[in-house]
Amino acid sequence: MTDGAAASILDDADCERLRSLVRTDGDRESLAVEAPYTGESIGTVPHCTLADVDRAVERAREAQESWAERSVDERAATLRSVADEILAHRAELLDLVQLETGKARFDALEEVLDIVVTADYYGRRGPDFLASTRRTGAIPLLTKTVEHAHPVGVVGLIEPWNYPLTLAVSDALPALLAGNGVVLEPAESTPFVALRAVELLESAGVPEGLVGVVTGEGARLGEPLIAGVDHVTFTGSTAAGRDVAATAGEHLTDASLELGGKNAAIVLADADPETTARGLVNAGYANAGQLCISTERVYVERDAYESVLAAFVAATERRDLGATYDFGPDVGSLIGAEQLATVQSHVADARDRGATVEIGGEHRPDVGPYFFEPTILTDLPADATAATQETFGPVVSVVPVADADEAVRRANDTDYGLHASVWTGDPARGERVARRLEAGTVTVNDAYRATWASTDAPMGGVGDSGIGRRHGRQGITKYTEPQTVATQRGHPLATPAALPNRLVAAGATASVRAVRAVRALRDWSPLGRE
Repeated sequence: MTDGAAASILDDADCERLRSLVRTDGDRESLAVEAPYTGESIGTVPHCTLADVDRAVERAREAQESWAERSVDERAATLRSVADEILAHRAELLDLVQLETGKARFDALEEVLDIVVTADYYGRRGPDFLASTRRTGAIPLLTKTVEHAHPVGVVGLIEPWNYPLTLAVSDALPALLAGNGVVLEPAESTPFVALRAVELLESAGVPEGLVGVVTGEGARLGEPLIAGVDHVTFTGSTAAGRDVAATAGEHLTDASLELGGKNAAIVLADADPETTARGLVNAGYANAGQLCISTERVYVERDAYESVLAAFVAATERRDLGATYDFGPDVGSLIGAEQLATVQSHVADARDRGATVEIGGEHRPDVGPYFFEPTILTDLPADATAATQETFGPVVSVVPVADADEAVRRANDTDYGLHASVWTGDPARGERVARRLEAGTVTVNDAYRATWASTDAPMGGVGDSGIGRRHGRQGITKYTEPQTVATQRGHPLATPAALPNRLVAAGATASVRAVRAVRALRDWSPLGRE
């Protein structure tokens, strides 16, 4: 790519227009943004201050009041319009995502299509999740109990650089449908994607000011954002997530966190080697391995080890690296120098400890400044850095195991628990193995897309991989405050003044017994179950 190619995607006028969406109270220092394909500067955004964060939250809170008064069906229609806007600007968004992240174009397409699917899902199903719901009352026929879902107010989104479009928008959509305002803090290296997304949200009908953006260092802006909002969603490393959780706890701000992973794939002996290898290259090298749910550890039953390894190496050899704005290259760039250094150090440590590099293992500056070859390691010691710490790059270790029991034990031998996969010719057996894995999501016979794209099901981690969920009912109800309203017919549930407490106690006990009997009869009867 040349300087001219970057300018054709985001010229000076575009940069200035998007930069102006970050509203600051006065002049601010500029933060430069780099194109990973070439290392050149794309443009600059303001380095926001605490005052700018406070003002963004204030504007979102002002806009949220009238937005929450709109019917949920009207808000859902806006989400469906968002899907239309994203599709209409597909090519432009693909270019911009590639420009800021350096990822391959197909990986960028995942981001665009994910927003469309998420907007469509919540646009259709979200109103049902937010509907007031009749609950079982204290006294049958006499107590009417209803649960309502109210917006929390303003949601803060602290989003990473690896999927800057889909995470910024797809996390915002359920919050908006629930009637909230949003303040987004994108990663320092990918602000323009988020700013363009806000423009498209407003084109689709989201009121101006309802979604604000603050740009700058997360360490500087995180605390005032968390302190000012009513719920914070964070996606990033476990170390940073602990800081977010601590700050949220100090301010009693509700939080959902998707953090790191050291995700494992289990390959059973009956898995087809070629099919499994095609899946593993996607599992390990999507977005150059910079994916929280990518695979970094593969455990193969010993009888299939040689054939699966050979097929995996051959499939990896066919992966093309490239810095072009078309669907040719399979693997793109790492995000920058820091991430490249991490990947290089993990591979160097593996070599020093006696691991074998079956393929890859080299920096490729001939392609671009931060490109690294897709890499397979074998004979990796259990205490090596690449075996225990998240690499977040295109590096996968392959380990033979005696059987499925050993594979499950080793897969679970980590503090993380975000994602895993199981590969087998017997899907029913794969599902049984999957249920034994300590991970928030598990995919059988696919890398991750089958699980991620199942937007009706919750997505998130256990252990050091986070708390809370995105997608499904949980992905929108976390942005609401449940309220219970109970209406008592007849006499209130209070002690009558004319009766002694002894008689009231006996009557209350008899009433509880009667209620239990009625509920037991209802549960037993086929007519009592939905």
